Amino acid sequence: MNSQEIPAGAPCWIDLMTSDIAKSRDFYAALFGWSYEVGDQEMYGGYTMAFKDGKSVAGLMQSQENGEGYPDMWTTYLRVDDIEATMAAAKNAGAIAYMEPMNVPEQGKMAMLGDPSGASIGLWEFGGHTGFQSHEENGAAAWHELHSKDYPAAVSFYHDVFGVDTSVMSDTPEFRYTNLVDGEKELAGIMDAAGFLPDQMPSNWQIYFQTDDVDATIAKALTLGATIINAAEDSPYGRIAGLSDCTGAMFKLVQPPA
Repeated sequence: MNSQEIPAGAPCWIDLMTSDIAKSRDFYAALFGWSYEVGDQEMYGGYTMAFKDGKSVAGLMQSQENGEGYPDMWTTYLRVDDIEATMAAAKNAGAIAYMEPMNVPEQGKMAMLGDPSGASIGLWEFGGHTGFQSHEENGAAAWHELHSKDYPAAVSFYHDVFGVDTSVMSDTPEFRYTNLVDGEKELAGIMDAAGFLPDQMPSNWQIYFQTDDVDATIAKALTLGATIINAAEDSPYGRIAGLSDCTGAMFKLVQPPA
């Protein structure tokens, strides 16, 4: 996937906020074969870019010492053409700004918000950095999914604020799911999670990393300090599982159908 293929409103980047960047780097290098480049400390605060087979897949960042209360977590960023206008529209639609738009020298502009259902999502306006170079490939993110405690509000928010079309995949009491789409291309999913997210867990975006063998990847992850959250199971979209990594950040695995 190149940047021209990432439409506005689609996931374009992911990064990990970690309490132990050395440990996290080792974990994902061993699990997915990632290599790294560390950014200039002064300009980018040591932001680390992860690559799979020479193509950028993710970023990693050390959380601040005083960042208590912030769990280690993966964040999905949506591509926007005008970050200030999008943030203003998001606030008007009930979002909370966690981080106002800021310029990242030579790379683009970023912001963070909490959507009306309480899920954290990043915004990215392209500059020199035009999103991931590898997506839907082994060792890279393959799918992005919002587990929302206020499903109707979330669906209308992403449709209205980001200007993406929606397509209802399932609408039964047991399983409500809407895809954000660009023409025929499915960009991300929104799931009604009110029935299964525990009270203390807010709505959240989940990132699925692709692998050609979920069970082998889980076995490897466990030796590296991971914990299983959702055991591997077969679905119409492949074999999937949920884990937390060596510092507690949650992620999912997907093995596409043969």
